[in-house]
Amino acid sequence: MGEPLPDNTERILTFDALVAAYEKKIFNVIYRFLGDYEEAADLTQETFISAYKGFDRFRGDSKVYTWLYQIAINHCRNRLRQRGRARAMQIESLDQPLHGEDEDRSLRREVPDLTHAPQTVLEEKEMRQKILQAVESLPQEYREVMILREIQGLSYNEIADVTRLSLDNVKTRLSRARAMLRRKLEPYYREG
Repeated sequence: MGEPLPDNTERILTFDALVAAYEKKIFNVIYRFLGDYEEAADLTQETFISAYKGFDRFRGDSKVYTWLYQIAINHCRNRLRQRGRARAMQIESLDQPLHGEDEDRSLRREVPDLTHAPQTVLEEKEMRQKILQAVESLPQEYREVMILREIQGLSYNEIADVTRLSLDNVKTRLSRARAMLRRKLEPYYREG
């Protein structure tokens, strides 16, 4: 019927499927860490370039997306070190206008939930903003595990694989991060 595909073509086709399956997830985790859309897009590309270069060495000891998250997290850490501000990272809210974007345009990025009363939608939006700000204010080691667990939905074992921490250390950091968030958000919950 045709000649078999050369090894490199098969590798590219397999890797293209990998990119298609995980590109958005990897972009989202990087964006949550860095808070800059263009920088997240660049690091997403760098993550997949690194993954492509190391694709032959991937042994399958962990899941593919855990491996990709680990590469992405390492790129984020390196970028933060380059910025010289690893402790003062700012996460942009998806509800706020992007740089150079007016308020009207940013509102078009979000489709409102018309099943709720406008007051409820506004309150939920404000609370999401408060939560993102609280997560943003956490020290990096706690923010990292919170993003991976609560935003990206990774299991404790997957977080341990990605961050190269022990399972006990992951649990401890998550517990401390949640306690910090509770203290930061307590005044808002008492109001509601």
